[in-house]
Order: sequence, then C-alpha cells, then structure tokens
Amino acid sequence: MTGITTRFSSAQRLLHWLVAVGILAMLFIGVGMVSTIGQRYVALLVTHKTLGILILVLAVVRLVVRFISGAPALPPDLPLPMKLAAHLSHLALYLLMIAMPLIGWAMMSAAAYPIVLYGGVRLPPILPQSASLHAVLWSAHFYLAFAFFALVVMHLAAALFHGLVRRDGVLQTMLPGK
Repeated sequence: MTGITTRFSSAQRLLHWLVAVGILAMLFIGVGMVSTIGQRYVALLVTHKTLGILILVLAVVRLVVRFISGAPALPPDLPLPMKLAAHLSHLALYLLMIAMPLIGWAMMSAAAYPIVLYGGVRLPPILPQSASLHAVLWSAHFYLAFAFFALVVMHLAAALFHGLVRRDGVLQTMLPGK
C-alpha cells in the first residue's frame, strides 16, 4: 500500500460504483428470476450469470487496486467498535462479491447446467455433477443473497450516517468528483 490518502483513487471510486450498481441489479434480477416461470426466466438467468461473472472479475480487480492504492484512514475520533465494524463489513462485502458468483457457478456446474453468458460465451464447469452438492450450493447461494442484501443495506446506512450525521468526510472519500 502507498502512503496516507484522503480519498479513494478515481479507479477505486469507478470500480466501487460499477460493482454497486451491478450488485443492486443482481439482487433485483435474482428476485425476479426465482419468482417467475415464464418466458422471462431464461433471459433473467442469462443476465444473472453474465452479471455475476462480471461482478466477480470487477471485485478481483477492485481488491488488487485496493491493495496497490490503499484506503483513506478512518477519522481518528471514530469509536473503536465502529472502526472494527467498518473493517469487518468491508471484508464481508469483498468475500461475498467473490463468493456469490463462484457459488452460483459451482451450483450450475453441480447441476450439469451449461454456464452460457451473453454472446454465447461458455464457461467450463468447476465441479462435477452432483444432485446433493447442487442442493447445498443452491441453499447457500439463496441464503447468502439475503445476507448480502442486509450487508448492502447496512453499508448504505453507514455511509449516510457518516455523510449526514457525523459529517466526518468518510462518505466524501467515495463520492465522485472533487
């Protein structure tokens, strides 16, 4: 990591907002996907798979950029439990940004479903076919999606708390512009 910074880099902010939009879209697409059996299901599934892999790639790039560029320090007057919550929630967000697409990919592989993305791009299976493994992975993907949604809501609430209540500059480190 480099020296002390007061803002995230432009690349970090761009990646953050691209992934944020992608994750929100994924949550809504996922809900739409599991609540329909109509003609839209296949289109939603292809969109869900493609966006999931895109989020996986962007999350890995984002993690690499964060290791290279570092992150602004939290305010020195921020209570220790809040600092710990911030660090643990960011760790959980990165973990889920990477784990959820991999679990989805593994789930589809275990069901022997082809992983076809937009443009006909096919991904290889990453697990052998197994009905029991598919069931476990489906449950994991389903329930972790709720945990991910809760974590995103808490992240948004924390950002608004920093921006509107504490007014300590934490929110501004990730906002676009100067």
